[in-house]
Formats: sequence, structure tokens, C-alpha cells
Amino acid sequence: MLKAILILPFNVLVTIPAVILYFCQFKIISPAFSLEFILMLFLLSLGFFLVIWTMRLFAAVGKGSPAPWDPIDKLIITGPYAYVRNPMLSGVFCLLFGEALFFQSKALLIYALIFILINAIYFPLSEEKELLKRYGEDYAEYKRNVPRFLPRLTPYRKK
Repeated sequence: MLKAILILPFNVLVTIPAVILYFCQFKIISPAFSLEFILMLFLLSLGFFLVIWTMRLFAAVGKGSPAPWDPIDKLIITGPYAYVRNPMLSGVFCLLFGEALFFQSKALLIYALIFILINAIYFPLSEEKELLKRYGEDYAEYKRNVPRFLPRLTPYRKK
């Protein structure tokens, strides 16, 4: 699991933004409690919470990690997965937007938008097809009832 955390989320959330900030202008947000500051705190808190929760579910319920070399052996449809199919990515999106606000960086905002676009293309074309092969009708039903990135209002319950 540590290898998956270091390679995947760490690079997306730390390494790449650090390189972007090295080459682009930024200024750290003022700690005054403005709407922007409150939104940044909310996004960072929500993102961190979702990423940690989903990582724990991957290990405890799925007996694996988000990495392709250590896939989970059970379809997870509890916790945040009852509301959204990709809560870890939803958390990463929140963290990326929170970082863009924290550093007041248009370059990080553009990076976040590009990252979302890449994932919006990759998931339906690749990962969802693999999940359908692995979990069959269970995943097909789950996919029909639970949105990819933005949560539904009520939890999904398998029929």
C-alpha cells in the first residue's frame, strides 16, 4: 500500500504541483477568513478525508490498493463508494482545487482541470471496462446506479 501511495497520490498531489510552482508564479492565500480561505479549508479537509477513508477501505475490505499491480479482490460499495464510484479521485480533485486556492495559482488550477479531463476520459475507456470484466453484473448494476465523480444524495444499496 505504501508503494501505491508514494507513486500515485504523492506524485499527483505533491511532486507535480511542486514542479509547476517552481516554474510559475504563486502567492500563498491570506489566512484572513475570507470565502476563498474557507472554501480552501473545506476542499482540503474533504479531499484528505476521502482519500484516507478510501485507502483504508481498499486495504480492509478490498484487500488491495488503488495501484494496478495490487488490485482489490472485492467490489467495494460501502462508505463513500455508496455515493460515488470514484471517491478517491473525487478527494484528489478536491485536494488539487484546494492546493490551487492555497497557492493562488492559475497554473495549478489548469493542472487540476487537465487531470480531471484525463481521468474523465480514462475511466470509461479503460478502468470501467476492466472492472466490468472482473465483477460482472454486480459492477454493471453499481455503475447504473452510482455516478462516477459527483456523489448521489442517498446511499446506494445493492438490490
